[in-house]
Amino acid sequence: MANILEAILTSLLQPDNAVIQQATAQLKEAVKDPLFIPALCDVLRGAQDPQIRQFAAVVLRRRLIKRWKVMPVEQQTSVKSLLLEAIAKEPEHKVRYAVAQIAAVIVRNEKLERWPQFIQFVLQASRSNVPEQRQVGLLLLRCALDLAPGTFRPHFPDLIKLFNQTLADLQNGPLLFYTVQSITSIVPELVGNETNLLRSLIPKLVITIKQLIQINEVQACEAMEVFDELMESEVSVIVHYLSEVIHFCLEIAVNKSLSDNLRVKALYCIRFLIKLKSKSILKQKLLPQILNAIFPIMCAEPPPGQLDPEDEDDDDDELLEDESEIQRPKNYAVQVIDILALHLPPEKLFPQLTPLMEPCLLSSNPYERKAGLMCLAVLSEGCADHIRNKHLQSMLQLVCQAITDENHVVRNAALYALGQFSEHLQPEISNYSDSVLPLLFEYLSRVDPSYTAHLTKAYYALENFVENLGSKIEPYLPTLMERILGSLSNSDNVRLKELSVSALGAIANGAEQLLCPYFSSIMEVLKVHLVQTAEEGRPVQIQCLETLGVLVYTLGKETFLPLAEDCCHLGLNLCDRIDDPNIRSCAYSLFSALSEVMEENISHHLEKITTMMLMSLKSTEGIVIQYTENHSFLLFDDEADEEDVAIHDEDEEEGDPDIEGFIVKNAFVDEKEAACSSLGEIALHASSSFFPYLDSCFQEVFKHIESLHNSVRKSAYEALGKFVRAVHLECQKKPSETNANVLHHLLGIVIPAYLRGAVQDKEREVVMTILESLNNVLKDVKEPCVRGPEELGKICDVIKAVLQSKTACQDEAEDDEDEQQAEMDAMLMEYAGEGIPLVAAAVGGSTFAPYFAGFLPLLLNKTKSSCSTAEKSFAVGTLAESIVSLGEATAQFEAQLLPALITGVHDDDNEVCSNAVFGLGVLAEHGGAAVLKNFPKLLSILSTIICSKKNPQTLDNVCGAVSRMILRHPEGVPVDQVGILFFFILGSFLLSYVV
Repeated sequence: MANILEAILTSLLQPDNAVIQQATAQLKEAVKDPLFIPALCDVLRGAQDPQIRQFAAVVLRRRLIKRWKVMPVEQQTSVKSLLLEAIAKEPEHKVRYAVAQIAAVIVRNEKLERWPQFIQFVLQASRSNVPEQRQVGLLLLRCALDLAPGTFRPHFPDLIKLFNQTLADLQNGPLLFYTVQSITSIVPELVGNETNLLRSLIPKLVITIKQLIQINEVQACEAMEVFDELMESEVSVIVHYLSEVIHFCLEIAVNKSLSDNLRVKALYCIRFLIKLKSKSILKQKLLPQILNAIFPIMCAEPPPGQLDPEDEDDDDDELLEDESEIQRPKNYAVQVIDILALHLPPEKLFPQLTPLMEPCLLSSNPYERKAGLMCLAVLSEGCADHIRNKHLQSMLQLVCQAITDENHVVRNAALYALGQFSEHLQPEISNYSDSVLPLLFEYLSRVDPSYTAHLTKAYYALENFVENLGSKIEPYLPTLMERILGSLSNSDNVRLKELSVSALGAIANGAEQLLCPYFSSIMEVLKVHLVQTAEEGRPVQIQCLETLGVLVYTLGKETFLPLAEDCCHLGLNLCDRIDDPNIRSCAYSLFSALSEVMEENISHHLEKITTMMLMSLKSTEGIVIQYTENHSFLLFDDEADEEDVAIHDEDEEEGDPDIEGFIVKNAFVDEKEAACSSLGEIALHASSSFFPYLDSCFQEVFKHIESLHNSVRKSAYEALGKFVRAVHLECQKKPSETNANVLHHLLGIVIPAYLRGAVQDKEREVVMTILESLNNVLKDVKEPCVRGPEELGKICDVIKAVLQSKTACQDEAEDDEDEQQAEMDAMLMEYAGEGIPLVAAAVGGSTFAPYFAGFLPLLLNKTKSSCSTAEKSFAVGTLAESIVSLGEATAQFEAQLLPALITGVHDDDNEVCSNAVFGLGVLAEHGGAAVLKNFPKLLSILSTIICSKKNPQTLDNVCGAVSRMILRHPEGVPVDQVGILFFFILGSFLLSYVV
């Protein structure tokens, strides 16, 4: 039998397809023989050709995956002995690796208790005096750990001692590589104090990877993943060596002689460490070293005669998709600046960054100017408040000047920066429309339409700028619409048409009802592309479908109700006719918009719409399996063996050593995101007509809060809240025990999920969405959200955890020396803080007062002069709103609240002052008897504000505050004098409007 199998395997390796087909058939017959596995073992033991031995090992592993649990014990024992014997004697690496994979499969099934010889062999071989035997031991261990790391938990202390020894063998490259891979596998399995075992390994890992770089760069690049795993799982271990790891990664990143992949891996590691431990980066004074290393990388010129991919003339989608898979140090260096902006206080970042950025912006070298502009671009999100308040005019001027630069590389970067500014620096940047829009119109009139990459960047800037203009767009609307409609009607350039339709959606968001005079012309143009059937017109068709949904949202019921049915049929027909995730994503957004217009009239389409969306959520389409080099040996996957199927574990595919990983294509991720989002919106607007589909939709959307993709998790969390709010609305319209029970059931699932997600999710943008959704549910549903003291305590604990930076997505403060924080961290806290008055309103002031006492010091701490304007505005505003919700229970906190609000009134920022004035008014209304004696002082303060402030919102709040004081205690307010104050305020209002 062994000779026959060896002959069959030899035939399978021949280049002749007919021979391979015949051999495959023979092998599938041979597999039915009871002696098949012993014969394979004989081939593995005795074949002269190493390729045949390797092939025999792979076939044996595939067979054992299916048959191991039903094999006789004596045969199992024989196979185990054979494997350890074979790998010890095998001279060829590929065969060793294949044998080690078989052993790993057995370890996963048997556990070490039933194969103690395995761990004994590993430890003995790994400590051998023969270098190759040490490699064999670690290879065997590495494969087993890769497939079943938890099995080795009792042996972790011994293994870490072993790794300390093997990492010292710096001349044995394979041994070092297998050791690092083994460490990477066990890191996620370590819990509690076990993680301290790793601490001694960190310096050795740095030395090891340095050595691997000299021996094998590819392996060194893969070995760098150990830092990813350490950061993901136990950052507390790596933070003790933060400086060493950062310096090591910077050494790699700046070394131009190393591969781009390795340099990118190092930059990614730096980026990750900044995200996780930004406070430690500042405390250990690592920021200057990071910036000094990063800037030369950003400024690097491409090879002579070449351009960076983003500066090429053509932006062909397929080319861009290929390019996106190629990692470049320059692009990752920009991402490092981006992550610094997101996670460091601007007051700390700008003084270090400006001396490096300014020379770049003024340089004669176009690539240095590009680097400076890219730096400005990525700063605009994380440092938005700082730029809006202190640098907007000067930065915008630099960007606008660069749009007219003689070098197109610089112009492209400037257009990107302008797009980023327009997206993140609203609303202040809209005040510069008279400067920006003529500049963009001029650029678009000059750019060659065939240079689609340049055109794309120009439209990107235009879209982001006009999208938030509101009524300020009116003077430019004729020019914009003439250009857009002209391009759609007269151009043959598909990319230009696609960009024009996309810009039309942005214009609609900015113009809203101002767009109505152009409506019929727009619909005529869109209709042409929406009903076309040519494949080459698909990109424009997809963009038209997306823009149609935007138009429905912005122009509303009055405009679209007559067309709603036709639009609904159009979306459904396109989804039926064209199997494209992009089409489905846009159609789902269209249905979402139409639900707001049609309300319950969408009911007769809901079965088809929800069925389609649920299919999208359940679909595994777009998931691409990445196989290892052994994927050509999957010979038995289609075997119709009932016995095998019965014993096949569900998780065996996941643990298959042939499967290296999975990739999900972006379009299918976007489709799931759109499905979740649209289901939530439709539930909210379609009312009771959605109820027959609620349970199935809720269950499927709920699964996606565990998605690997941030955008899908965000969308799922948001949709869950909308399901709850939809049921609550129905309870209000049609109160019944059934509806109340449904609401109670959903809240019992959603609120705990929100609280878990807020604390455990590692992505800040997801946590922001969770908190915002929780706030919306609290605002609408109120008291049913909090079903007792235990749940109230849990909600308050989560809000407090965010305010104290104790959640997984935050870098917990190590001390209180530095109260400054990144703007995005402040924004996260704002979302949490908004929940405080909402919870108070839900349960009542007297019930909430003890919990508010716990929040008060945290909020007062953010009213200090050292805090940022955004923090002070948030804290004062939250205090004021909390007073409203607390009502009479506020009286016990009056002594702490009044000084903070008075300090806020004198702040230079209008928003802080306005919030504080509102707070004084509601405190006067609800503050109890103690506040009455302070009425003269409050009136004096408010009088001073009237004389010194011209901000309409502040003056409006002064009127409100005085009115509340009169209503609360008329005797304490000299009404005649107050009347003069009101007259003065009215005059100030009128003057501001005239000006």
